Amino acid sequence: MEITELTAAERRVWDAFPRGEAVDFRSSPDDDPAEGASWGPERTVRGEVLRAIVLGCPRAEGEVAMLAIEGARISGPWNLRHGSVDSPLLLTGCFFDSAPDLYAAQLVQVDLARSFLPGLMAIGAEFGGGLGLAECHVSGMVALGSARVSRVLSLERAQLGTEDGEGQGSVLALNHCVIDDDILASGLVAHGEVRLDGATVSGLIDLEAAVVRAVGGTALRCESLSLGGDFLAARLVARGGIRLEAARIDGSVNLEDAQVKNARGDALDAAHLAVGTVLNAGGLTAEGRVRLTGAKATGWISFIEARLRNPGGVALGISNCEAALLTLRDADPIVGDVKMHYSTFKVIEAHPRVWPDRIRLEGLNYEALAPRLSAAQRLALLRRDADGFVPHAYEQLAASYRRVGDDAAARTVQLAKHRRHRATLPAHARLWGYAQDVTVGYGFRPIRAAGWLFSLLLIGTLAFALHCPTPLKAGEAPDFKPFIYTLDLLLPIIDFGQQNSYSAHGWYQWLGYALIITGWLLATTIAAGITRTLSRS
Repeated sequence: MEITELTAAERRVWDAFPRGEAVDFRSSPDDDPAEGASWGPERTVRGEVLRAIVLGCPRAEGEVAMLAIEGARISGPWNLRHGSVDSPLLLTGCFFDSAPDLYAAQLVQVDLARSFLPGLMAIGAEFGGGLGLAECHVSGMVALGSARVSRVLSLERAQLGTEDGEGQGSVLALNHCVIDDDILASGLVAHGEVRLDGATVSGLIDLEAAVVRAVGGTALRCESLSLGGDFLAARLVARGGIRLEAARIDGSVNLEDAQVKNARGDALDAAHLAVGTVLNAGGLTAEGRVRLTGAKATGWISFIEARLRNPGGVALGISNCEAALLTLRDADPIVGDVKMHYSTFKVIEAHPRVWPDRIRLEGLNYEALAPRLSAAQRLALLRRDADGFVPHAYEQLAASYRRVGDDAAARTVQLAKHRRHRATLPAHARLWGYAQDVTVGYGFRPIRAAGWLFSLLLIGTLAFALHCPTPLKAGEAPDFKPFIYTLDLLLPIIDFGQQNSYSAHGWYQWLGYALIITGWLLATTIAAGITRTLSRS
């Protein structure tokens, strides 16, 4: 390009570039780039001129070349496709008529902060420095798939897409990109899907107070993301689901006070997510399923003060999950089903009122429950299991009480287990179960056996004291003792010599038979209970 073909505005940029000087076209510091379409030729630079400058303008000896422009209108295409530029490109507060094309370009630092663009094509580009898009307004897509950024990618307070395009596709595509530093996107507003699936980020991702709207679809897609730092999304507002499926996050995940609405699907899909420290969803408001199937966190998973709703479906799917602590302290009652089968936690902290009417607990393992509650309060939850009677759930609850030394509560749980199991048996088996329950509480209420024995002894002693049985051999029988006689009838093994020496008549004889039968039943159920207790020990 001949220098004589340049406008006055373009000549200023041409002359400043070799010396790395900034060119400010603003009429005042308050200039609004949104009005850039009305800017005249005095502040308009053609995209082809910028291409010629950064690719072919002679460098000044002893100077560091840099393209630094503020407040310009960039007309026509700016095409650096497959180009190699070794100078920083700083075009801040500018208005672009066409989307810059940086496809597969090799660049140093690029800063487009506060600019208005119809889009940005940078698939496969390499940025040796950072990429700045802070406070940008981009009406179309920012395409950075498979790009590499060696420093920070800044999207703070940027606005991507338009409201009438919500739910019609991606507005930020970072799929399979490599970021060697942080992604800073706090306050981002995206009217469409944000994609980070397959991306590798060495630092952190900051999406605090961001708003992402992709109604009816996925708002934030981070499947198979590899993140070396924290995933910060406190106060995030998402209209559409968040997908963290199979992501690997070495730091923490912070969704505190986030609002996610995807009523017809998954609000949060974090299946097989691996978190290096904690997953904090305290205060989360989720409409749609929260899915943590197969997720693992070395620290805790928190839903403190969370509000989880998915009427008619699964509100919380947390099966096959592992964490040191699962807490739902002060959370609202969950609306929708909960699946927790085959998960493992050291501690589960949740008040029974948090859990819904349907829950699945098969294979759930834990060491302790908080807060400390009675067995009766905990047993109510086990009766809500959608799979019916789940023996493992009772064994886990009993074991948790034994670990804290509350053997009485553990026995109450075991008794409830046998009663629940009895309801699943045929009628004849239930009768034997009732006998064991009434007499000795399936071996978990040994005092009850003593009570039965004392009552029967009292009845027999009083009855036979009022009506002495007839001696079988007059003059040879020992002195009649009503208490010993009754005890002789009740105890089937021990012989005190009274039963074989005296014979009752009439209804007293029937009383004797009843005492013998009851004694055998009592002895059998006691033996069964003792056997069960010893085998459990």
